[in-house]
Amino acid sequence: MEQVLQRARPVLPVLVIEEVDLALDLAAALQAGGIEVLEVTLRTPRALEALQAIRRQFPELLVGAGTLIHTEQFAEARDAGAQFCVSPGCTERLAAAAEDCGLPYLPGVMTPSEVLLALEYGYRSLKLFPANGTTSVKMLKSFKGPFTGIRFCPTGGVTADNLLTFLRLPNVACVGGTWIAPHSLVRARAWDQISQLAVEARQLAGSLEVPA
Repeated sequence: MEQVLQRARPVLPVLVIEEVDLALDLAAALQAGGIEVLEVTLRTPRALEALQAIRRQFPELLVGAGTLIHTEQFAEARDAGAQFCVSPGCTERLAAAAEDCGLPYLPGVMTPSEVLLALEYGYRSLKLFPANGTTSVKMLKSFKGPFTGIRFCPTGGVTADNLLTFLRLPNVACVGGTWIAPHSLVRARAWDQISQLAVEARQLAGSLEVPA
């Protein structure tokens, strides 16, 4: 999973797709903005169908399934072509289902105990959820000491306004977010605006690589 997050940096778009006919245009818009990794959340009835369509049309993209909260969803996601899976939390049953399906897995954590549970199952790339602004930044800073070598993908509260605050942290691999492809722009088919949001996120992250 670490390689997936490295490729996703700076941002892993979290996509809620309600209409399959919009999925391909959305993926094309994000790719045009420099995005290489997508997360299609299983929050809508046609999410798996949309994921499958994107995988078929854009084999060069890495496409994962998110919001997996039931064990059977792992096999369903794998069969639809998902290349990785993401959950908002971490339980023993979900971890076992992830191991059975054989896909890279990004479990969600929020507390030190949840981090320890994920570590017991061998996961060192974790999703911090929800990422509530300054509180989560402080938590990630405090995690750096006891949890060396752990890399996080904060999600659920990250925006263009606080993107750099998270990316500056040494234990943050990338961030996840819906602001790159908000529901309003998807419904409006504002593909150029979505591409521009992706470009702007990458440009912001690029500023961190420029020596002061």
